[in-house]
Amino acid sequence: MIDLELIKKALAEDLAGGVDITSVATIPESSVSTADFVARKSGVLAGINMAKAVLQEVGLTDITVVKEDGQVIAQGELLLTVSGNTRAILLAERTALNFLGHLSGIASETAKWVSAISTTQCLVRDTRKTTPGYRQLEKYAVRMGGGTNHRMSLSDAALIKDNHIVAAGNASKAFSAVRNAFPDSPIEIEVDNLDQLHEILPLNPDLILLDNMSPALCREAVSIINGKSKSEASGGITLENAKAYADCGVDYIAIGALTHSASVLDIGLDLRME
Repeated sequence: MIDLELIKKALAEDLAGGVDITSVATIPESSVSTADFVARKSGVLAGINMAKAVLQEVGLTDITVVKEDGQVIAQGELLLTVSGNTRAILLAERTALNFLGHLSGIASETAKWVSAISTTQCLVRDTRKTTPGYRQLEKYAVRMGGGTNHRMSLSDAALIKDNHIVAAGNASKAFSAVRNAFPDSPIEIEVDNLDQLHEILPLNPDLILLDNMSPALCREAVSIINGKSKSEASGGITLENAKAYADCGVDYIAIGALTHSASVLDIGLDLRME
């Protein structure tokens, strides 16, 4: 996946209307070199095409992609090689690495969650807790790590949460209002306890969000739902207890940390002068 507009903004931000003072002062304009993008840590790769597009945006064309998005990468592995003008390579370096490390960090974090529940039928799903302007890229990285996407936008589907219920008067009123206004839209609704679950289940929601329930309570809720709706657990879920939630029979676990708390995967650039 490539977001060319974001790449242009990032490069412009880095120069701020000026030039790379250090490179202009220390590197001859005609200097040519080769650079290797190398994994400093193991993980799952995402953003290699963004890195390639950054290099192309500064005029570099001799680029060889060695590893593809979604692949597991080991410490020390070569990911991409580029040859060309040295100043251009160094101009692109930080922007390319920022995209590559950030997106690979999300993919790597997602892969940990997917692995934690791999013996179950449950899927790991992301949220809208994404960096402004980066949603498409970050959700792409989640997919590269083996996760699945929730809504890309508020217009994709309805998710009736506690504040909507308060504003509408009760859960039934909120559900009916959405169904009447958008009859073809999928509806997910949040419940905090079993009383709310019993209230909304006869309305036939497409998906029920079990919010901040313990694994034991989630198991009971899934038994009550009994296949009438899909279910999703959210809140209080960690890598350590993820399998306990997945074993309850929910269809999804919603993990905001995939995008808002993933650490950057350490990837570096090693320059080789011609």
